[in-house]
Amino acid sequence: MNRDLSARQARRIALAAQGLAGPRPSAPTSRRAIRALADRLGVIQIDSVNVLVRTHYLPAFSRLGAYPRELLEAEAWGKRPSLFEYWGHEASLLPVETQPLLRWRMAQARSGLGMWKSFARFARERRDYIDHVLAEIERRGPVTGGDFTDGTKRTPGWWEWSDGKRALEWLFWAGMITTRTRRGFERVYDLTERVLPAKVASAPTPSDAEAHRGLLMIAGRAMGVATETDLRDYFRMPVAETRARLAELVEAGELEHVGVEGWRGPAYLHPAARAPRKATGRALLSPFDNLIWARDRTERLFDARVRLEIYTPAHKREHGYYVLPFLQGEAITARVDLKADRKAGVLRVQAAHLEAGADAGVVIPELADELRLMAGWLGLAEVAAAPRGDLAERLAQAL
Repeated sequence: MNRDLSARQARRIALAAQGLAGPRPSAPTSRRAIRALADRLGVIQIDSVNVLVRTHYLPAFSRLGAYPRELLEAEAWGKRPSLFEYWGHEASLLPVETQPLLRWRMAQARSGLGMWKSFARFARERRDYIDHVLAEIERRGPVTGGDFTDGTKRTPGWWEWSDGKRALEWLFWAGMITTRTRRGFERVYDLTERVLPAKVASAPTPSDAEAHRGLLMIAGRAMGVATETDLRDYFRMPVAETRARLAELVEAGELEHVGVEGWRGPAYLHPAARAPRKATGRALLSPFDNLIWARDRTERLFDARVRLEIYTPAHKREHGYYVLPFLQGEAITARVDLKADRKAGVLRVQAAHLEAGADAGVVIPELADELRLMAGWLGLAEVAAAPRGDLAERLAQAL
């Protein structure tokens, strides 16, 4: 190792790399800003939960403020998209230029590797059927799950629902089709070469080693400083290959081996990483935000135990159902369980909790402002806090 970093330096580096170390830009958000943010993050997770707003909209709000959501939709599903959908971290939006770096995963899927066993078995048993589905898409053009009905409510589709859906998902995983657009949250699929820009679709396929190095460098830039596990998790990469590629990147001088106070084992510093003198940003973070999706990393950076409680039985939840940590400067200072009550026009704070060591007098005014900003962004007229959590009563008074 060449040098050691303090825990504070590592935290500031991580915040700066994620675009969360300073105040939001004052200029109106443009499509260019959305593209730049997606490039900076490398991957934006997609999730179907819509109790507040679907998670892929939130990273840009956290970093850019109350932007028009149509800008992200245009970049992802418009006529000239700069993003495409694939399995990145989980189901994700990624810059289209990343697609060649993920072809190794698509090739694995076609071989029955790296995917759910049920899909691999289905592909072995029904490959003729999958080929038929692919030929129909090539002939017909974009399709949706609505084409796979059983005929009870509408005219029957051109293949039976469950097998048709499996075929579509397998073809998506194998990279043969991708999402052209979405209607509501329903995917509209088409051939990958008809969706991606021609220069991307026709780009040469890198070797697996080249692709892994490329993905690790994207992850390293997005995190600033990270452990091997952090880097591997960003794009869900294989263990042995990640270790080998990291050694090559260090030897080539593209990543630097460093130690970080309180971290076990070595870390890797990206050459573009910067450590600001202080971090002054604030943001409500999606539970699927890139900064905090790796729970162990979140604890190392912020000494905060953040867990997704969506799948926890209600009576066992500690902080709530859809909980957004509040990042204030260099610390996570509070957590709020949020729900968009669209019918009533209210952003409901179903629970509010103060983090240990945080000063409620400092947290509440900024948290209240952030909640009002989010409500306006979502087209909700007011914010209302329910009396659950040690911060709830004082937050309700401030609102």
